[in-house]
Amino acid sequence: MAILLCIETTTTNCSVALAKDDVILSFKEDMGLNYSHAERLHIYIAEVLREANISKSEIDAVAVSKGPGSYTGLRIGVSAAKGLCYALSVPLIATNTLKALAMQVNDPCDYIIPVLDARRMEVYSAIFNSEFNELRGIEAQIVAEDSFLKYLDSGKVVFVGNGAAKLKDLIKHPNAQFNDVALPSAREMVTLAAAKHKISDTEDVAYFEPFYLKDFYVTSKKK
Repeated sequence: MAILLCIETTTTNCSVALAKDDVILSFKEDMGLNYSHAERLHIYIAEVLREANISKSEIDAVAVSKGPGSYTGLRIGVSAAKGLCYALSVPLIATNTLKALAMQVNDPCDYIIPVLDARRMEVYSAIFNSEFNELRGIEAQIVAEDSFLKYLDSGKVVFVGNGAAKLKDLIKHPNAQFNDVALPSAREMVTLAAAKHKISDTEDVAYFEPFYLKDFYVTSKKK
């Protein structure tokens, strides 16, 4: 039995889960519209440990959602995960952010396309079948009304994530279904982290970096 601490900070959702293998012992998250990671992440970590009556020394591995997503959110989550791994001398596990998001879909469908907002008319996306097997890897793409037409013409498609709001206004295909409320969560990370821990699929703590996909840039203030 392994005690796993899972951290998800790729979007505005600050989410932490503590699990024994793939069974969640305690869970906290803030699904607000504003970023609260700097204020809440370490509080949530302490709370899930306390609620499960687990000490930090009992943690066997720390898992972090690797991105893509918010640059600042990713840095906060990865920094916290690395700090814990160094302090506790435990391995670091990185999980697929978009796969965990896809796993929130329970409706019968042929394809699941998790989409995260990437500014303007761009999204981060990947494509999975109903068994959560990856059919196309993660890409940053500008969306249009004919985006994902190959999959829409082949069967029912569920778009899930905050990027789905952009697609709802563009895609009017009868096979399209949208869930623009869902955000990546530590809840779905647990299954992925447990599977990786079982086969010792871990990261080099010193050299691991989040999967940004796009370069970070700062916009100047208007005068």
